[in-house]
Amino acid sequence: MAVIAVYSVKGGVGKTTLAANLAWCASQIGAWSTLLWDIDAAGGGAFLLGVDPIPGPAARGVFSREAKPTNLIVNTAYPGLDLLPADESLWGLDAQLTVLGKKRRLAKLTAAMASAYPRIVLDCPPVLNQISAQVVRAADLVVVPLPPSPLSARAFAVVAEAVKGLGSRHPPMLPVLSMVDRRRTLHREAIAANPDWPVVPFASALEQCAVRRAPVGAFAPASPAAADIARLWHAIERKLGARAAG
Repeated sequence: MAVIAVYSVKGGVGKTTLAANLAWCASQIGAWSTLLWDIDAAGGGAFLLGVDPIPGPAARGVFSREAKPTNLIVNTAYPGLDLLPADESLWGLDAQLTVLGKKRRLAKLTAAMASAYPRIVLDCPPVLNQISAQVVRAADLVVVPLPPSPLSARAFAVVAEAVKGLGSRHPPMLPVLSMVDRRRTLHREAIAANPDWPVVPFASALEQCAVRRAPVGAFAPASPAAADIARLWHAIERKLGARAAG
């Protein structure tokens, strides 16, 4: 089992779009039984997968064990891809985790679902607090979408410092330049400065994910955007494989 966290300290970088599309790739390209666990109170994961809100236990209750994850998990329209949706109760998750004092609660919850979901993708809120610390302890890989600017390396350094600060056993990180427009000089300079970072270009097809409420591979499988996301997924699998081999 592998937990892939899509995490950034900055909002508006395509984080949720990336998380939903990577979860789709895990299930449809990788043929893994996959769970997209949305722990961002904004709840964008469900919207992008076409899942409407369903009354039920509060998402925050999973962390206090007042609710079982299986009671909140819903199916999506895509075989092998399930969703554990977010709701507004997660706005108080940081304070709840502080009170609980269980530093590996998220890691234990994901491990308990390993037999059902060999791939779990976490859509994480853009914060540096107890939630991000829990994410790092649970993750096997942290995917960090970054805006293509001269500050990209600095933004990544902030995340890297937070991750490494949790100890020598921190997960590997994969920085990704997202929403790239190669016509712009600053974007080209960011690519040149970080040639080993995967690139996800700005594309109308990816914008359409929010309109169609579906991953790009589902409605535009032959598009360049779908190919870009698929390449990123293969890079993630290679990184996971290298970690397992090491």
